[in-house]
Amino acid sequence: MAKSSRPKPILELVDFRGEYRGITTFCQMTEGELLPVGLEILGEANRMSEKLGETGRVSALLIGHNISEKNIEILIHHGARKVIVIDQPDFEIYNIRVYSSAIVEMVKKNKPEIFLFGATTIGRGLAPRVAAALEVGLSADCTEFDIGEYENRPRKQRFEKVAHFIRPSFAEAKLATIIGPWTFPQMATARPGAMQKLEIDTSRTGKIFREVVSVKEEDKQVKVLEIVRGSDTDDGEPVDFISAEIIVTGGFGIGKEGFDLLIELVKILNENGQKSELGASRKAVDAGFIQYKHQIGQTGKTVHPKLYIAVGVSGAIQHLAGMKRSRKVLAINRDGSASIFQHADYGIIANYEDAIPELIKKVKEGYKFPI
Repeated sequence: MAKSSRPKPILELVDFRGEYRGITTFCQMTEGELLPVGLEILGEANRMSEKLGETGRVSALLIGHNISEKNIEILIHHGARKVIVIDQPDFEIYNIRVYSSAIVEMVKKNKPEIFLFGATTIGRGLAPRVAAALEVGLSADCTEFDIGEYENRPRKQRFEKVAHFIRPSFAEAKLATIIGPWTFPQMATARPGAMQKLEIDTSRTGKIFREVVSVKEEDKQVKVLEIVRGSDTDDGEPVDFISAEIIVTGGFGIGKEGFDLLIELVKILNENGQKSELGASRKAVDAGFIQYKHQIGQTGKTVHPKLYIAVGVSGAIQHLAGMKRSRKVLAINRDGSASIFQHADYGIIANYEDAIPELIKKVKEGYKFPI
């Protein structure tokens, strides 16, 4: 006797957006300069907008004082069809209460379906405060955004196009997709370096809306007397993964002595005219071979250089998540079965003691990687 199959539940196609439409990004500035993460989430907002079938409904929010026209132009050339500018003396110095109140006011006025922040130090404090004030959810520290379907069988609901916010979970071992299409705006923060900005196009045009918001006296009770900008480095020099053409990364297997060789290789590459930086796996950082500022992966930085040279890196999923968008990957490892080779464009099976001195020698002779 054949088993009777359980009938599939009938799901109702629902859409709770109401008046909420479009995507808005908060584009943070530091000392009057736009941070790269603002352009990255702006690029991702454009890709999401296309999938929503609402191409062009992408806005950027700028808050500060004496905001330059150049910054507004940069946002438009990177895909903002609308730039909302709040330029008042009260916003010259960052104050979380003042900024969050202004953003809440703009959200209530413009009603974006999705609102995105960069997961910077400021963004990680500002976004949850805004979400709490609006009584909506927040997906933090995302590495990917997408638009897709969603079925909620217990509620017998089906959503056609909703935001998918993807972030590391379970001690960075897996990726979780967070969906919440019942309240708006849907909010998320994006890890710096995880997403791609659009190529600059000076033919792009956009509208500029200059807004004035009221600032409550109670929000100005805290006064900033002095700003001291620190560094996560011992020598005061930050690691600039954003503009690096080449990133040379070492794994735990090469030891402290191996990192000394990689430091020399990076130095020679820079002297030879190819902007390079030094990276490291989490295990190498935990072992004390190199500072945390160099760490690449789900618990470190996300990078996308033209060439990624992985030396003694095994290829753990947590590390791959931080470098998988590299244009080309060169793997150097003595273990020919290391999983990193499955993700590399070029591979050298050799001890680092043999391979790196040869690379240093070639670069000193004037060799440049064809990138």
